[in-house]
Amino acid sequence: MPYFVATYAYTTDTAARDAGRAAHREYLGSLSEVVVSGPTDDDGAVLVVEAADAAAVEALLAADPFVRDGIVAERRVVGWTPVLGRMASQF
Repeated sequence: MPYFVATYAYTTDTAARDAGRAAHREYLGSLSEVVVSGPTDDDGAVLVVEAADAAAVEALLAADPFVRDGIVAERRVVGWTPVLGRMASQF
C-alpha cells in the first residue's frame, strides 16, 4: 500500500491546542494507517500514513479532533516513496 506524508500548520491558539491534545493523540493513535507522527518545531506536525490513496488520508485526517476543532490552519497530503536512509528498508 502507498505511503503519504501529511503536514499540519497549527493556528496560534496554543490554549485550544493544549486543551485538545489528548483527544488528538488518542484519535491518531487509534489509526493503524498512521506509521509515525509528531510535532515540528515550527507550530505544526508531520504524519506518515499508509493508505490506498490521498483521498483516504484526507478522510482519516478530517476526523482528527485538531482538524475538526479548527486547530489545524493548513493541511497538505502528498504521496511519498521511501528510497534511501536507515529506515527505508522498513517501508
